[in-house]
Amino acid sequence: MVRWFKIIATLEGISLLVLFLVAMPMKYMFDNESFIRPAGMAHGILFIAYIILAFLLKEEQNWGIKKFLLVCLASVIPFGTFYIEWKYFKKT
Repeated sequence: MVRWFKIIATLEGISLLVLFLVAMPMKYMFDNESFIRPAGMAHGILFIAYIILAFLLKEEQNWGIKKFLLVCLASVIPFGTFYIEWKYFKKT
């Protein structure tokens, strides 16, 4: 389960960065909305998968509420998922 969480966390972090650093600038600076829908959809699906896996890991590894909320909060902060993966899952 941890392996899948690490993969999804990395992909979710990348999708958030693509959305913020590629798709949104293309929309607002160049009036090109072609990247918004695919980037937003990918990020949305990966975000949901991240939260579901975080909940499953909370149950499996008996995380406290503080750790669980921190892991969930990291999913909305750029580079947050990379930090969580490094801090909590670097040994696995």
